Amino acid sequence: MTTERIPPPVIGDERAMLRGFLDYQRATLAMKCDGLSDEELRRRSMPPSTLSLLGLVRHMAEVERAWFRRVMGGEDVPLVWSDEGDYQVAYDASGATRSQAFAAWQAEVEHARRIELRTPSLEVTAHAARWEQDVSLRLVMLHVLLEYARHNGHADLIREGVDGTVGA
Repeated sequence: MTTERIPPPVIGDERAMLRGFLDYQRATLAMKCDGLSDEELRRRSMPPSTLSLLGLVRHMAEVERAWFRRVMGGEDVPLVWSDEGDYQVAYDASGATRSQAFAAWQAEVEHARRIELRTPSLEVTAHAARWEQDVSLRLVMLHVLLEYARHNGHADLIREGVDGTVGA
């Protein structure tokens, strides 16, 4: 599988820029996983860490679900892999498969896109229990974008450790 990664816009309104950069970061994570077997995707970064490329995909499914569905969408849904709300559980992908992790992640990305598109303004707020305050769609999009950027840095290093692939 080869991931198509469309460059983000260099000119546009704030929402189009946020959407474009978020989609670029989403595609970057998928691209870092291209061409690897389930075993390679589960390979851990270094002991004692449970962090792997597949674990990052699972974690980002949780992040998308939490911020878009639970916060902005107001949905009362549990996390994908943890009934206790523990985001770290997703990192342990020792029994996971590409198809399972990517299906969950892509479903959450699609939910997030629908919620973002139907929200009329970046100024719309919702309550974020984690922070015990209201947050705007703008903050949610920025927060998720920064989560991807941070974890894509981890993905760069993990991928290099798996098969030597570096770059973009």
